[in-house]
Amino acid sequence: MIKVAFLRPRIPLAWLQLTREKVRLLVALAGISFSGILMFMQLGFQDGLFESAIRFHVALQGDIFLVSPQSNALIAMDNFSQRRLFQALNIEGVAEISPIYLNFALWKNPENSRTRGIFVIGLDPDANILNLPGLTPDNLSQIKQDDVVLFDRDSRAEFGAVAQWIEQEGREISTEVGGHRIRVGGLFQMGATFGADGTIIVSERTFLNIFQQRRRGIIEAGLIRLQPGVDPQPVIARLKQMMGSDLLVFSKDEFVEFERRYWAESTAIGFIFSLGTIMGFVVGIIIVYQILYTDVTDHLAEYATLKAMGYTDLYLLGVVFQEAITLALLGYIPAFSLALILYELTRNATLLPISMTTERAVFIFVLIVVMCFISGGIAVRRLRSADPADIF
Repeated sequence: MIKVAFLRPRIPLAWLQLTREKVRLLVALAGISFSGILMFMQLGFQDGLFESAIRFHVALQGDIFLVSPQSNALIAMDNFSQRRLFQALNIEGVAEISPIYLNFALWKNPENSRTRGIFVIGLDPDANILNLPGLTPDNLSQIKQDDVVLFDRDSRAEFGAVAQWIEQEGREISTEVGGHRIRVGGLFQMGATFGADGTIIVSERTFLNIFQQRRRGIIEAGLIRLQPGVDPQPVIARLKQMMGSDLLVFSKDEFVEFERRYWAESTAIGFIFSLGTIMGFVVGIIIVYQILYTDVTDHLAEYATLKAMGYTDLYLLGVVFQEAITLALLGYIPAFSLALILYELTRNATLLPISMTTERAVFIFVLIVVMCFISGGIAVRRLRSADPADIF
């Protein structure tokens, strides 16, 4: 009779060592997951801040933008004379221009009369310069009437349930903005930002009615559209020469980056989120190092035995690094899953555009792998004391 022998598959030594102390393994995975979640949330908040800050800029339908050199960001825009914007019409390739008025005013909640600062955008209803859900020609025609505004349905709840009252109850909403009586003529969708909890869109005349101290023709930004097929760079160069140091001239991408750079570099917010990410990385290194160091110490005699049997230091180092990569893979899965849940909860609570991206998921995975490898690299120093002579 011929007997068939089945070879038992070899189980990696690194996996056997990790699973031998199951409680220790769970503690290690919990620590790695906590570190990963911390990094996911910090980068998620940071990207959500940047995305919310540039919503308005991305929605603008223009090729070139003029702003005052004293302007820092959308929440801190200085104004300039609209006459400078009109000068752009003298440049070949310019099709049309549109002035943009920007400011903050106190909105009175029509339900409880509490006031809260709201972002006010003044524009020409016929220009169609914003690409946002709800800004249809019929809706924009509403603000041609004096003291009629369009309300951002994604504004925070502190402004009142305006969207619900209009859509579900059919109520006509009247309230005050900057002490001036207005009526809500329709809704659009943009969303709250770190700088503005709510937004309304008005015509130029209504804007000047709300801000009675302002003079007509004093604007915060100028939008320029070019004729089809015109290269914007020569026009931008000509405008910079024409405007000199009086105005900043941006392409659309530069205008978006102007806002993003303010939040990233000119405020403490970008630094705080970056520091939080670094702290999560360092905490993870410490946790994984303690686990691997303890594991190496507990099996020091076994490592010495392997050396006596002829196994090289390189092999033993490979075992420790296998443990590190295994911990990284197992710890990343719950961190990624919990981050998805927390992103959803945060998005619903704050209305900020926080979501998982492929780039961030890959970046955090790489960070966790590097974190575990650094911990393994520190822990393997303990192997130097694994002397075969110690076991005799």
